[in-house]
Amino acid sequence: MANHASAKKRIRQTKRRTEVNRRRLSNVRSHLRLVEEAIASGDKAAAETAFREVEPKIARGAQKGVIERNTAQRKLSRLSARIKALAS
Repeated sequence: MANHASAKKRIRQTKRRTEVNRRRLSNVRSHLRLVEEAIASGDKAAAETAFREVEPKIARGAQKGVIERNTAQRKLSRLSARIKALAS
């Protein structure tokens, strides 16, 4: 258990930061699921709309360090390719 004031403060900061990061990651995953469902249903218009909503959320997650930058880019690239393939 922390005894120093600085250690106690660090515990409080970590706890708050963890909650924020969990919320962010959950939000990203929820929006990713919406894109996945739209792709699975074969509705290209809905998939494109959902993709436009999830794109800034993933980028923001990568910027904030919740998701690795390359992972975010890979997810966006693969989703985009899958949506593009819906037309053919």
